[in-house]
Amino acid sequence: MAAVTAAMVKELRERTNAGMMDCKKALLQADGDMDRAIDWLREKGLAQVAKKASRVAAEGVVTSWVSPCGCTGVIVEVNCETDFVAKTDNFKSFADNVAKHIGKANPADVDELMNQKFVDDESKTISDLVSEATVAIGEKISVRRFVRYKSEGLTSAYIHMGGKVGVLVDVKTDEAGKDNEEIKAFAHDVALQIAAAKPEAVCREEVDSEKLAKEREIQRAKAIESGKPEKIVDRIVDGQIEKYYKEVVLLDQAFVKDPDKTISALQAEIAKKTGSPVQIVRFARYERGEGIEKRKDDLAAEIAAMQKA
Repeated sequence: MAAVTAAMVKELRERTNAGMMDCKKALLQADGDMDRAIDWLREKGLAQVAKKASRVAAEGVVTSWVSPCGCTGVIVEVNCETDFVAKTDNFKSFADNVAKHIGKANPADVDELMNQKFVDDESKTISDLVSEATVAIGEKISVRRFVRYKSEGLTSAYIHMGGKVGVLVDVKTDEAGKDNEEIKAFAHDVALQIAAAKPEAVCREEVDSEKLAKEREIQRAKAIESGKPEKIVDRIVDGQIEKYYKEVVLLDQAFVKDPDKTISALQAEIAKKTGSPVQIVRFARYERGEGIEKRKDDLAAEIAAMQKA
């Protein structure tokens, strides 16, 4: 039997987009013959993945995993082609398995994730699972992005509208605070806030300096255009920047459950009430499919092209 090298497995994977373990098995079955290996994959239905690789996968879910202690949390976006598939139990189970794996295996990025052995079955990589899911479900499946937080306090995840929006927040506290139900509820409320109000930074210092400068330029131009006296333009701009902070800075936002209170005030209130330090450290907010250009089918154009051909 011919030796099967890593280079051969890599080439077959690039040609078929099947899983690494499946490619190795195919080459062993084909005694190292690349064409026979491709035929074997096709017979098993595993090479169908290649046909789906160029499709647009902009539907799917954002799902989460949080460790029992609450100190590690994950959100991950897993995409498919249709909303119908995104709602199936098979797809949701696959996405949940990926989130759990990320939480336990701590990959650095998606590339490393794809090459890791699945924590529940080390005979398969995550790439193999994606390939199997693509074949079983019948659509292109892809793991787009994820974030994993290891907290000095606790993490809280919130999934909105069945996976359309996912939020992960990291709240720093002490040992007593980690098990405090009021602090856990605060972290959950903050996740809800982030989902609804779409902040861009935790505090003012984290606001992107270029975006802030651009906002100042816009507000100055508007003030001058409206005919305001030069001597009060700066005051007007400063006032508008304060409004801008209240829109994009989490701590400056009005709490959605009680608009008379800011998130900063709520944080201080919870810390005083529980006797534990409470600090929102960081957050991530994913919206399913954001930034992906969805395919727009034009049936009339397709029929015209077929007739022309």
